[in-house]
Amino acid sequence: MDIAINVFVGLHIIGIAALLGGFLYQMKAMGEGTQRFSSGMLHGALTMLVTGVVLVGLNQADDQAVNNVKIGVKLAVLVVILGLVYVKRDEENVEKGAFGAVGLLTLANIFIAVLWT
Repeated sequence: MDIAINVFVGLHIIGIAALLGGFLYQMKAMGEGTQRFSSGMLHGALTMLVTGVVLVGLNQADDQAVNNVKIGVKLAVLVVILGLVYVKRDEENVEKGAFGAVGLLTLANIFIAVLWT
């Protein structure tokens, strides 16, 4: 079970990297006002969602303690991120506020995962 959990943690981190990397790549475009959500950002967020759900299931199946409040908060933040990226994925220029919100929410999700014990 530990191998499966570690594999899905790795995949979860890859999803975070795709979402945050897509945001950071667009930072220069944000200064020029031409920022947009890439398909990699959407796929990264979806990867985070799927692997996160699988990780919760695997941890519960392994009789490990799962902080359901923390998971619920992370899920809520991720749903907002997914909603913004999905709805505005075809726009040529996304508003700076929506684009910045995705970056800040992604960072918030990372810090919730790491700092909330």
